[in-house]
Amino acid sequence: MTAPNELRLLPWSGPEGKPCYLSTDDRDGYMSRLADNIESVQLGMAAELLKQAQKVLDDSDAEPEELRVLAVGLAEVLGDTLRVATSRGGRLR
Repeated sequence: MTAPNELRLLPWSGPEGKPCYLSTDDRDGYMSRLADNIESVQLGMAAELLKQAQKVLDDSDAEPEELRVLAVGLAEVLGDTLRVATSRGGRLR
């Protein structure tokens, strides 16, 4: 439960990449459930990309462009995962 004076970091960014926050103590509210669902999707995407990364990195013939695309994807999901971890860590306090 979010304390009245605490905000939940949402799993998406606002304009210009700035963080978005939710102020509520209703964990079953629409926005809370939406954020939970998006976090779940983001973590699932990270897990899938990790599997793909392991396959590409095991391939000694992987092309530089393939590795670059992989690195871009990994950087993106790492950012999402860190945002989820930060948000959830803030709610544990």
